[in-house]
Amino acid sequence: MDLNLTTQPRVRRERPKVVTLSEAAAERVREIMGKAEKPYAGLRVGVKNGGCAGQEYVLEYAEAAGPLDEVVEDKGVTILVEPKAVLFLVGTVIDYDVSRLAAKFVFRNPNETDACGCGESVTIEPAKPD
Repeated sequence: MDLNLTTQPRVRRERPKVVTLSEAAAERVREIMGKAEKPYAGLRVGVKNGGCAGQEYVLEYAEAAGPLDEVVEDKGVTILVEPKAVLFLVGTVIDYDVSRLAAKFVFRNPNETDACGCGESVTIEPAKPD
């Protein structure tokens, strides 16, 4: 009896993106990056402690990807998510909102449990595994 025990490589399904951009946000990021004083690797997104609700979102230019950054490509934009922020940002859509008085990036985060009245800080619970 001849048993063939070779295994086939397991096909993995594509992982969902940690964050995505709305069309308006992607367009604005491409515009800002195109006018930057030097080329950048992407837009770094993170979360830091601060504000009256406990946490604040952080957006900044990234010169290079960190070794543990989650790299997301969406609508022609490279987003580098800080490793410590991944569980706080899972499922987030970053939008760009323009009103008569302001223009700003807005985070639509399903993990937010509270926000301050001024809209500058939030309370975020880490995403729980399914």
